Amino acid sequence: MAGLGSEAPAEGRLAEAIMGEAVVAEARAWIGTPYLHQASCRGAGSDCLGLVRGIWRVLHGAEPCPVPPYTADWAEVARHEALLEAARHWLVPKAQDDAAPGDVLVFRMRPGGMAKHLGVQSACGVGGGGRFIHAYSGHHVTESALTAPWTRRIAARFRFPLKGE
Repeated sequence: MAGLGSEAPAEGRLAEAIMGEAVVAEARAWIGTPYLHQASCRGAGSDCLGLVRGIWRVLHGAEPCPVPPYTADWAEVARHEALLEAARHWLVPKAQDDAAPGDVLVFRMRPGGMAKHLGVQSACGVGGGGRFIHAYSGHHVTESALTAPWTRRIAARFRFPLKGE
């Protein structure tokens, strides 16, 4: 993916902020959608990846590739970082300390485990924290506090690419 090299830094940050606002608005439109493993249909059913896929479709149109089947639990016996690899390929990596609304957060639910959960940062808190939107089994798409237990599970931070990136 191309970077922001052709844009002035201030213009690039403004474009990222506008994209972040659009991401949060779309993620909030999914709140209340029931959890359904491997689904991605606002109002009908979604899992955490389905939420991110749905936001992608609103921002960029068709999904860039089919999603292979994946397990519903947070255990991964194959020891393959499929979720992180896909995020690195399709999204733009960010530094952990560069939090902004609209960031895609990838979580490792167990120390040493595979990254198996996603969320969208919806607000940043003073000195860290904030809020994020996600879906997980037994719940629906919801907005939660990005508390210390969640924050320490963040394995990586990304943003959606801007048009043309």
